[in-house]
Amino acid sequence: MDFQTHTIAATVHGRFLVREGPPQRLLVGFHGYAETAEVHLDELLKIRGIDNWTVASVQALHPFYTARTQQVVASWMTKLDRELAIADNIAYVRNVVEWFHEPQTVVFEGYSQGGAMAYRAASDFGRAAGLIVLAADVPPDVTSNIPAVLIGRGRHDDWYTEEKLKKDLRFLKDAQVCVFDGGHEWTDEFREAVALFLDKLR
Repeated sequence: MDFQTHTIAATVHGRFLVREGPPQRLLVGFHGYAETAEVHLDELLKIRGIDNWTVASVQALHPFYTARTQQVVASWMTKLDRELAIADNIAYVRNVVEWFHEPQTVVFEGYSQGGAMAYRAASDFGRAAGLIVLAADVPPDVTSNIPAVLIGRGRHDDWYTEEKLKKDLRFLKDAQVCVFDGGHEWTDEFREAVALFLDKLR
C-alpha cells in the first residue's frame, strides 16, 4: 500500500520538580531512560552542598509503563523522527530555564540518556557555567558552546566504555573526568566529584 508520512506540531505538557534554594544558582538535571524526575531528584539531593543550589529535575516528554511493574517512567526520544524530537526537547528545556527568571549561574546535568539532553541544553543555552554528565557520550548533533564539563564513568560500565570516553575527550575542550569503581550508576565517589565541581562555580 502506498502512503505518505506527514508530521504536525502538537502541544504536550512537561513536568519538572523544583527543590528551592538560592535563586541565583540553578542546577537543571535530566534523568536516564525508564526513570522519572522523582528518582533523579533523589540522586541530586544526595550531593554534598546541594542546599546552595536551586535544583530542577526535568521529566522527559514521553511516558510509558514498565512491563513488569506498570510503573510510569519516561524516555527522551527514540530514533523515530529524531530531529523533530530533539527540537521539541530543546524548546521544552528552554521554557523550563526561562521559568526561573534568568539566574546568574546555570549548570546542566544528565545521567545516561539524560546526559545527551544535558549536552544539548548546555549547547543551546550558550551561557551555562558548567555541565555534569554521568555515563553518557556527546550526541552527534552537538558541535559547539560546551562549557566546562565533569564526566563520570564507572570502570565496569559496559555501555559508556573507555573508548567512548576517549572519543569525547578529543572533542571537548575543557573536561574533568571522574572514573570510579562502579558501573552504569550513581556512586558516592562521583557525587563528591560533583560537589567539588559545583563548589568552584559558586
